[in-house]
Amino acid sequence: MDDTTARALLEGMLAELDRSIRVLKGDPVAVRDRSAADAGSDLTDADRVQAMLNVATSQRQAVVGALKRVEEGSYGSCVDCGKPVPEGRLEARPEAARCVQCQSRRERRR
Repeated sequence: MDDTTARALLEGMLAELDRSIRVLKGDPVAVRDRSAADAGSDLTDADRVQAMLNVATSQRQAVVGALKRVEEGSYGSCVDCGKPVPEGRLEARPEAARCVQCQSRRERRR
């Protein structure tokens, strides 16, 4: 994938993630005079929103990192081994920083 296409995709992803994060941060669950069961439901909803916010924030960091690699001229090269990241992987995950082998190793270590 060429840098111009990558930049356009990544900037679009970043804008969408920013919108999602703003929405998720929008209205915290309001505290109301309700039953304990309702309060428990609110807590579950707040936990779910926090989990989605964590995922969106993490993905945003990956997209920002990919945009930085585009600017530096290293986009498309694995940040661990330096080998090219397969084109198909970049098409599926434009923010991918690692080749499949290095990403697999990283995930096994977690």
